[in-house]
Amino acid sequence: MSNRYPFADNRFARPRRPRGRLFRRVRKHRVKYITILPSLITIFNGVFGFMAIVLASKAVQPDPGPWSRFAVAGYMVLVAMFADMLDGRLARMSQSTSSFGGQLDSLCDMISFGIAPAFLMLKLVESQLQLSTVVCGGVLHRFIWLAALAYIACTAIRLARFNVENEENEAAHMSFVGLPSPGAAGVVVSLVIFHQQQVPTLDLLVYALPFVTLGVALLMVSPIRYPHLLNVYLTGKKPFGYLIRILFLLLLAVWGSLEIALVLTFGSFAGGSLGKWLYGKTVRRRTRAVLTAADLATGAPADPVVHD
Repeated sequence: MSNRYPFADNRFARPRRPRGRLFRRVRKHRVKYITILPSLITIFNGVFGFMAIVLASKAVQPDPGPWSRFAVAGYMVLVAMFADMLDGRLARMSQSTSSFGGQLDSLCDMISFGIAPAFLMLKLVESQLQLSTVVCGGVLHRFIWLAALAYIACTAIRLARFNVENEENEAAHMSFVGLPSPGAAGVVVSLVIFHQQQVPTLDLLVYALPFVTLGVALLMVSPIRYPHLLNVYLTGKKPFGYLIRILFLLLLAVWGSLEIALVLTFGSFAGGSLGKWLYGKTVRRRTRAVLTAADLATGAPADPVVHD
């Protein structure tokens, strides 16, 4: 059949819209294969964090047994911490790390190490100080809410920064910029467990808990470097002093008090790197001041010039 319009120019024809291009682009980013075992352990991390929140919400009711619900909620966060340590280790050992696993791990960490410790601290302090109003109480009550909200916000920032800066190789997991969220959560929940199981009548610890929560929240977004405990202290050849410290903590946990051992472990981890950072800053400034004063007294240049 001949063309009815032989002089028609195809350049002016309406271009066809490529159908399904948007959907084809979306399909390219779909997750088809995942590693089952590390993903299940990561999900257990979030499940234990949710259990801690539920137990903390019911802690105002009378406890049926010798264990406080606040203490059990704190132990749930510690179990979630163990799951978080195990899933990443298994994924790197099996060489099955993926972006999906990293995002899933961060979402579960936000529940277990962000929301759960902040909620646990908030409910404990409100129940001990008998604060029934929501936010609109006195200055102390508002500060407690501020500490909890700041902790959640800093945890989200810390996890987002880790996702951006994270590398999948094992050599990049020797240290972290800022206090890791499991370490910050360990400081808060260890103090909660210690208060409930050892000194339930010590109100001073209850008043100090919001300040500690705000302090570890700021450490999470700080530029201070913290070591990876498993890679730095437990793998490879280490000095003999490391073995003595670990044995001391184990003996204290078994034959002494597990609650005191938890407080010492997480407190020394969070405060150790902070102390080293402050000591380095102070010594460095004093050394510069002494060298500058000596150079001015002798007339020597502060920065020697090297000639070829």
